Amino acid sequence: MIMENKRPTWTSKYTFILAAIGSAVGLGNIWRFPYVMGKNGGAVFLLTFVFLVLTICFIPLLAELLFGKITKKECIGAFESVNPKFKVFGAMNPLNAVFIPSFYCVIGGWIVYYIFNSFTYLNKGDCGKYFTDFIQNPIAPCVCTVIFLFICTFFVVKGIKKGIEFANKIMMPLFTVILIFLVCTAISLPGATAGIEYMFKPDFSKFNTDMVFDALGQAFFTLSCGTGALLTYGSYVKEDDNIAKSAYTIVFSNIAFSLLAGLMIFPAVFSFNLEPDSGAGLAFVTLPKVFAQLPCGEFVSFAFFILLFCASVTSAVSMIEVPCATMVERYKMTRVKAGTILFFVISFFAVLATLSFGILGDFKLFNKTFFDFLDFTTSNVLLPLNSLILCIIAGWFLKIKGQTFIKNKILYNLFDIGLKYAVPIVLICLFIERLR
Repeated sequence: MIMENKRPTWTSKYTFILAAIGSAVGLGNIWRFPYVMGKNGGAVFLLTFVFLVLTICFIPLLAELLFGKITKKECIGAFESVNPKFKVFGAMNPLNAVFIPSFYCVIGGWIVYYIFNSFTYLNKGDCGKYFTDFIQNPIAPCVCTVIFLFICTFFVVKGIKKGIEFANKIMMPLFTVILIFLVCTAISLPGATAGIEYMFKPDFSKFNTDMVFDALGQAFFTLSCGTGALLTYGSYVKEDDNIAKSAYTIVFSNIAFSLLAGLMIFPAVFSFNLEPDSGAGLAFVTLPKVFAQLPCGEFVSFAFFILLFCASVTSAVSMIEVPCATMVERYKMTRVKAGTILFFVISFFAVLATLSFGILGDFKLFNKTFFDFLDFTTSNVLLPLNSLILCIIAGWFLKIKGQTFIKNKILYNLFDIGLKYAVPIVLICLFIERLR
């Protein structure tokens, strides 16, 4: 492994971009994006989402990568190097990166279970009842959640080259191949054109403020802005890497994978006259109904859940790396010790979140189950708040001029204005709207 200032760096620009795309492209694209798009009217949501990603969300993404590249430190150290008083803001990132995997790994556990049962569960009858019976079981979901977390923690413990890079080199190409296969399968189904039309023929009567905020929240969630993952990954970038070009690549890849996810799901859903707005159960209830009616449906189901597994692991690894990097660099722990501590801490919260679908379903925090509380607090409070703080500090206190590799003066000025003024205003509006 190449070392600079006693810190690991990516072995190549390609591995950095692959890992960053792996961080950004995850369950937010494959599991969350289709059902949020289905809830918000299809094509008009897609247009809004793409516009917001390319304009508003690109700015904090680039700023977070720059923050890591300039400071060459983990999250707390990065903020502290700008001003010692700012280290409390840096500490919010590792904290958030512990809570997000705590509910993220629950979904990962469901995926593990469905992978192992892909060739049998379609014969069990009602897909909805099968899913409900599983998530309410007090043992199987917890075991699968811990297995998923162990796999993710293993890659983090192995380090940058042997762990994170290796995972992304294997899983991202596999993810891409399976996704293209499933897209081809979906669009070849009878009646698939209705799903394609739903995606690309906008109905502007469905454009409203709630839809815009949902698109904005989805954009921040799917790009991993505010988790500290991009800052941490950016801190491993070499000095001569063009960070703006990398950011463009990440953003366009994210949009492309979101589009492919929609093309994988909506043609199939419309082909079998199912509902596109069936919510979070789309991947575990609605699509299995599709698989059950397909020739070799078990194989297609297996491929789909392998796809979800690859997407979820690469994203979860990037989040767990955030607190791990802090513990290793700031508190001089070995990766094994840091990973072990994180495994048990996240397991504790993840098991509680898993049980909130069953025996702990009546336990509520602010009228939310523990899973919903973690999801809401991280996605709607901590992510926009962290992004807001990062934009303010990067825009007003971090010397980024000349570091962006944005050579066009007009584009740089737009980036600077967006970082200092536009994005913070938008994030404040999002923050207020989510808490109303």
